[in-house]
Amino acid sequence: MNVGEFLERAGLGKPVRMETLSGGVSSDIWRVELPDRLVCVKRALPRLRVAQVWEAPVERNRYERQWLQIAHRAAPSAAPQVLAWDDEAGLFAMEHLDFPVWKNVLRDGHADAAFAAHVGERLAAIHNFTRSQEVAHAFPTDDIFYAIRLEPYLVATAPRHPDLAETLVALARRTAATRECLVHGDVSPKNILVSAKGPVFLDAECAWYGDPAFDLAFCLNHLFLKCIWVPQARAGFMVCFDALSLAYLSRIPRAPETEERAATLLPGLLLGRIDGKSPVEYLDEGRRLLVRTAARRLLQEPSPTLGRLKEAWQKYST
Repeated sequence: MNVGEFLERAGLGKPVRMETLSGGVSSDIWRVELPDRLVCVKRALPRLRVAQVWEAPVERNRYERQWLQIAHRAAPSAAPQVLAWDDEAGLFAMEHLDFPVWKNVLRDGHADAAFAAHVGERLAAIHNFTRSQEVAHAFPTDDIFYAIRLEPYLVATAPRHPDLAETLVALARRTAATRECLVHGDVSPKNILVSAKGPVFLDAECAWYGDPAFDLAFCLNHLFLKCIWVPQARAGFMVCFDALSLAYLSRIPRAPETEERAATLLPGLLLGRIDGKSPVEYLDEGRRLLVRTAARRLLQEPSPTLGRLKEAWQKYST
């Protein structure tokens, strides 16, 4: 089914103009002008656009759509509204939002601790809203999460670092075995819009009922990486790290256990962004070596809290 047919069948109207959006590695995304509104249409790809072979089930499109709908109920301005879907065709349409992307804001050196705290608050709200067996049953996505998160970030990195292979695989196993709430799986600044009402989360293709520490660690990991990308803003990014962590951990149950899992998982994700299947694209080889060296030390000397992890990162990455 093509996009125009899907939109007409859904009763949204006939497209006036369509534009393929660039930048996505895991889905085709279209910006569509309809007679009365702008929408985005998304369809998952069976093979991701990366250098290494990276395949993932296309039914993740259904679970992304469901994550957006649940997040919209948990915190109405935290996700775009889903307008129509066809799970069999692997398509859904959502409202088009024209806000800055947080990654671009950080790239320009703007470190807004209040906004980072809002990210932590909303992430906690979504996690808390979804701590139920009903949600767990609606997301039987263990295989998808393994295929597009645990394997490419942790397991695939292990052979590149034989001395740390057991640690990396153990992190993957622990994460897979922890089941507490609905996880987004890709809480990256590139998937967060900066709106006047706070952060808006996009691209929930990794949606999974599992370990909330993964979302926290995944997002904080990007603040570490931005320190290397935009070194002049390092101090501000570390203030954002603290603000996001505190806002999140102060709002969830079993915070100490979640914090320890996040603090010990984050270095594995950091190394995975250098030597896994999804290497960070904005660092040159010299800066990649710096991150690799720091990540290895952080894995060898695990920190039980995010505060101590941040101190160790500051020590080993400068």
